[in-house]
Amino acid sequence: MSVSPSRLVGLGLAVSALALSLVACGSDEPAAGGGGKKIALLLPESKTTRYEALDRPLFTEALKAACADCELIYSNADQDAAKQQQQAEAALTQGANVLVLDPVDGKAAAAVVASAKGQNVPVVAYDRFIESADYYVSFENEAVGKLQAQTLVDTLKAAGKTSGNLAMINGSPTDPNAADFKKGAHSVLDSSGFKVAAEFDTPDWSPDKAQAWMEGQLSAIKNGLVGVYAANDGTAGGAIAALKGGGVTPLPPVTGQDSELAAIQRIVSGDQAMTIYKAVKPQAEAAAKGAVALANGGKPESTTDKNGVPSTILDPVAVTKANIKDTVVKDNIYKVTDICTASFATSCTAAGLS
Repeated sequence: MSVSPSRLVGLGLAVSALALSLVACGSDEPAAGGGGKKIALLLPESKTTRYEALDRPLFTEALKAACADCELIYSNADQDAAKQQQQAEAALTQGANVLVLDPVDGKAAAAVVASAKGQNVPVVAYDRFIESADYYVSFENEAVGKLQAQTLVDTLKAAGKTSGNLAMINGSPTDPNAADFKKGAHSVLDSSGFKVAAEFDTPDWSPDKAQAWMEGQLSAIKNGLVGVYAANDGTAGGAIAALKGGGVTPLPPVTGQDSELAAIQRIVSGDQAMTIYKAVKPQAEAAAKGAVALANGGKPESTTDKNGVPSTILDPVAVTKANIKDTVVKDNIYKVTDICTASFATSCTAAGLS
């Protein structure tokens, strides 16, 4: 990819709370004409590092490639559904021809879709499903939960464990994808022989809230705890901090999702068992191409449909210590030097990454 992910991961994650930035997508050698259309990308939050580090720049790059004379209107809602609705209305006022929306709250996003359609502006649901959208681009979300849970179960059984307690830290109750992750995970865990002894839906995907909840559970489940299902890398980091703070040794295997750099380093060091790699580049490319098609009165290419919405659904991949090189390193998401900083040098050597 032409945008260096190692630089992207180092970007500051803070986004102006009120301003919308308008980014021109001009090019000396246009790849395709879009008639000067305006495409709005509305992302939900920045606590999950992928949005600012990967989704935003990769979508910008993909839009430039698909439509050299299009303009990008960008905003991040900082996990505030009301703010996101205001940002969507502002984008429509600026003349957006398509909204590419990753909703803070899937149900609340229906109001954004209704407002856009009232102005004949199509909506692309990005990463999280929205009823009545014109196009949906994401990953097989139940499969994500199944992969997380199955990897956890396989890791435990490889260590000789066939029973014991699990803590289950799910995603935000307002995120429609979180319900799919949870459903997929339960479909594996409920018949695994392990017991979900405590379960939590994490407001706003907050690592701090995940950590606080895990700390509160330790007195009751610490002795029989054999594993932690965490729905993403942020909540995994919170859980691991709580486990370490509570003196749990050795650490039980903990799952994750999003392949954040910190999570990959935790996997290398042995603090986290796995994460889910969702290749953001093809997702961003499909969304950008679909948005340009809709802006020009066409139909996006799709592979299936979800609840009647034409959709492109991509496959997630489980990442463990054994396949870091074949996933995030091979796809140039991170270089080995990004992962193997001084603190992780010994672990990287042991993992065959140095």
